[in-house]
Amino acid sequence: MFLALREMRHSKVRYIFIMVIMLLVSFLVLFVTGLAKGLADANISAIESMSNNHFVMQGDAEQKFRRSQLGEDDLNKVRSIVGEENATPIAMQMSAVTVEGLDTKSDVTFFAVDMAGALSPKVVEGEAVTNDDNGNVLVDSKLADAGLKIGSTIKDQSTGMTLTVTGIVKNQSYSHTPVIFMNIHDWQTMKGLMSQDPEILKSSLFNAIALDVTSDQATALSGKVDNLEVMTQKEAVSNIPGYAEEQKSLLLMISFLYVIGAFVLAVFFYVLTIQKTSQFGILKAMGTKTAYLARSVVGQVLILSVVSLSLSLLLTWGLMSILPESMPFQMNLSTALLTSGLFVVTSLLGSLISVTQVAKVDALEAIGRVGA
Repeated sequence: MFLALREMRHSKVRYIFIMVIMLLVSFLVLFVTGLAKGLADANISAIESMSNNHFVMQGDAEQKFRRSQLGEDDLNKVRSIVGEENATPIAMQMSAVTVEGLDTKSDVTFFAVDMAGALSPKVVEGEAVTNDDNGNVLVDSKLADAGLKIGSTIKDQSTGMTLTVTGIVKNQSYSHTPVIFMNIHDWQTMKGLMSQDPEILKSSLFNAIALDVTSDQATALSGKVDNLEVMTQKEAVSNIPGYAEEQKSLLLMISFLYVIGAFVLAVFFYVLTIQKTSQFGILKAMGTKTAYLARSVVGQVLILSVVSLSLSLLLTWGLMSILPESMPFQMNLSTALLTSGLFVVTSLLGSLISVTQVAKVDALEAIGRVGA
């Protein structure tokens, strides 16, 4: 490490230039990773934050919430097998709302859940909604940032139903729209405004049933219900429209950034190693071991990677503090550490090309080249 630090102090400009390149690449990796996580949260956070581990949907719905239509008979059938406390219905409806006193119209998704059950979201501001309330709802903080506040009256554009905001919840989005939570009673009222046919209402009251069961219980349930499909929460999330395709595209982009970062670093250090072939040869002739020289090269890569990553993390956290709430960007500590660790590993792998070149340096040949 002594040799690595001494050389870096001697050639400051050269190594600062390399560090700036690594800083830009690592910042881009962190930013795209944060964007990928933010887009994922904007798509699935309302489902992913639920405490249940399985869902029941209509058999031919292809594991998609909005294609699934379940009724009271389906709910009673599932509850008779797993227990009433382990099966909670959930209904959803994408719509648009206007806020009294504001000219804006917002796209939202209504979630109807048992407000006394496990699916009820945590209220961060205001008061919770109970199952006995009439016309009271909880809204995601993104709507609050758009001007909506506690006590505001909103109007559903599909049914004309008016609702009052009593509380704010955080990180509750579905399919890139903020979620509005209501109780089952208000949901039945809204469904009645959508359709007057009682048979349709009875057979399509819910979209899914959330289960809190073990894997064995879920498997057993699958064999006892007809025309229904039991799936894990992960399977349900992966089938939310656009989620998997969006994440695969971003993951491919992030992977290429890792490869580009490692390639750029490998090329820089390979060129430097070629330029220093004579010096390495002289050091070997003086008795310096190849392992020591290899550690020097790897040490330089490690130092540059850690310093550039530290600076890019500071830039990322600073950027997060000024981004608006509506910007889909999320970066927590675990994601930052994992991303940084992968970047360091790929950088070290890229340095192996230079290490191989150092090992090939022949002392006599290098000295002869200097003498010539």
